Amino acid sequence: MNDTLTKLSQVLEQRKGADPESSYVAKLYHKGLDAILKKIGEEATETVMAAKDGDPAKIVYETADLWFHSLVLLAHQGLGPQDVLRELDRRFGLSGLEEKASRKGTPEG
Repeated sequence: MNDTLTKLSQVLEQRKGADPESSYVAKLYHKGLDAILKKIGEEATETVMAAKDGDPAKIVYETADLWFHSLVLLAHQGLGPQDVLRELDRRFGLSGLEEKASRKGTPEG
């Protein structure tokens, strides 16, 4: 499963130098962080709406769009899926309450 994320991450990195007229992702990078964040917000809303509709195929489709645009954000910020996977791995085995308590005093806690 991680192989797909790795391959996609590599393509997203390559698009950083592409002509914005030749690539959707290059166009997003060219427009900057606000455009990427706006797209993530749109995709998150569409994912919520798909879940409310209860259509499994729509949920998967919209979640794929949300993940894709989140990966664009990560690449734009010099991060990649491996960074998120490491954080998820760090949390694995912790209860949600334990993990939240470990963030006390941080901006997220």
